[in-house]
Amino acid sequence: MGDVGSGGRDRDAEGRARSARPRDGLGRPLPYGAPGVERQPEGVVRTPRATVAEAQSLLDAGRPFHAHEVFEDAWKSGPEAERTLWRGLAQLAVGLTHAARGNVTGGARLLRRGAGAVEEWAGGGGGARPYGIDVDGLARWARELAGRVEGGAASVDAKGEAPRLCGPG
Repeated sequence: MGDVGSGGRDRDAEGRARSARPRDGLGRPLPYGAPGVERQPEGVVRTPRATVAEAQSLLDAGRPFHAHEVFEDAWKSGPEAERTLWRGLAQLAVGLTHAARGNVTGGARLLRRGAGAVEEWAGGGGGARPYGIDVDGLARWARELAGRVEGGAASVDAKGEAPRLCGPG
């Protein structure tokens, strides 16, 4: 990663565009050479429970952008039947990311979209607690946060607002 192709863009080993700029804890690009937060490796295949544990650890650390990348790996590598679940969880994490960055409209929209996706998955026979995930609690959290963000709540603290994926406890 980090090679600059003929078009002046950073490229990964396969030649796909991929920024080599360091990122902060919310995934925002920093100037080249600046210290940043270590990025999540892409394409990691984890068990569903390992995905949940890794994502929760990142959410607890105030790094929802990075948690979104973990969910995205599950969405892309997991069984087709679970894609709506993992996509919805990724949307919740990136919704929190946008809300913490001050993007009210995008944050609220993604939080609601993610809530709808995880509820759709659960309602389609996936169950309310897949891999211990509290789908109903996450949907309530997301809609409540979306409402507060749209209502002009002070800046969102990603760490302080991090949801408990498996509910209280």
